[in-house]
Amino acid sequence: MPARSTHYDCIVLGAGAAGLMCALTAGHRGRRVLVLERSNKPGKKILMSGGGKCNFTNLHVAPDRFLSANPHFCKSALARYSQWDFIELVERHGIEYFEKETVNGLSGQLFCRQSSKRIVAMLMAECDAAGVEVYTGCETSGVVHRDGFHLETTLGGFAADSLVVATGGLSVPSLGGSPFGYRLAEQFGLNVLPVAAGLVPFTVTGALHEMCSRLSGVSCEVRITTSAATFREDLLFTHRGLSGPAVLQASSYWRPGESVSIDLLPGEDAAALLLGWKATSPQKLLRSLLGERLPKNLVHELELLHWPRQSGHPLAEWPDRELVAVAAQLEAWRVKPAATEGYRTAEVTLGGVDTRELSSRTQSSQVPGLFFIGEVVDVSGHLGGFNFQWAWSSGHAAGLEV
Repeated sequence: MPARSTHYDCIVLGAGAAGLMCALTAGHRGRRVLVLERSNKPGKKILMSGGGKCNFTNLHVAPDRFLSANPHFCKSALARYSQWDFIELVERHGIEYFEKETVNGLSGQLFCRQSSKRIVAMLMAECDAAGVEVYTGCETSGVVHRDGFHLETTLGGFAADSLVVATGGLSVPSLGGSPFGYRLAEQFGLNVLPVAAGLVPFTVTGALHEMCSRLSGVSCEVRITTSAATFREDLLFTHRGLSGPAVLQASSYWRPGESVSIDLLPGEDAAALLLGWKATSPQKLLRSLLGERLPKNLVHELELLHWPRQSGHPLAEWPDRELVAVAAQLEAWRVKPAATEGYRTAEVTLGGVDTRELSSRTQSSQVPGLFFIGEVVDVSGHLGGFNFQWAWSSGHAAGLEV
């Protein structure tokens, strides 16, 4: 490792998905590129993603699957380097993949058939072929902009004409999440929008917490609605509260103090269903019939919550209005989360570097040669490979420009 200042065309801070994509793209253009990574290995979040299978993109990538204060910003990068471009790279390296199936059919989510290690190995092979240097275990302590960028690190001093910040956000600090990129943006006068944990489970308190604890491990398909979005996917009860794809998606749109509405019978007219059961199965108990649609443990808890007095009565003895009232609870169960589990388990950080201060190729409008890509930027995708695609697309955009 060099101990004195060494000059490069471009230095990339962060050897995650966005940083490695930027580096290999720039390297293949003949640029001399150095990647500095503070952790002990590249691609740590790639390695742990998707249960070790890496949900590396989605067939249905579109701008409306991303959150940003400037929703048009992501369009250019996503169009310039699409999911099909990354799929072609994966196929060129002989990596087998599959599309995840859900209860509603195929989801568009693509996973490695073998291991996420294949994606990291592919990126590192491309970097190696492009002459990119990657140093791990390297902390950057200071950056100065004067006739280029000058960095002080634990491996010595480095300089470059361009600097790309791909340091990620605050999510999963155990894998390297830190505020370093935000502090760097503020150092150079860029606005940083408020950040929050996204794609993260909800925590609850009181009686609801006790109920969730009893149901820990139980899951079912629901439609969950916040004030800004609706998702139909699986919900999972945990000993802390609510999780599963439906909740993770909703969490990115939820604001503290708000309630969410959970439809436990998505796609059904619950009132018509219950009244129909009364007509066709008048001697049966409501819990017996609901137990054919929902997990029995959940039905037991709902019975205690919504119809304890009628629990032993056959449907023939129920007044219609009471069945309609229970149906309304099943279709719109109002839950007020206490909070989220925070950055410890969040899959992404919402907010970040204000995209209104970046060009479509991710370069700062105030500081020529300074780029911000990936999670550090105020662009956050839905669950299901969208955040990886933003990393590939934004990294490629910067790599073409540095």
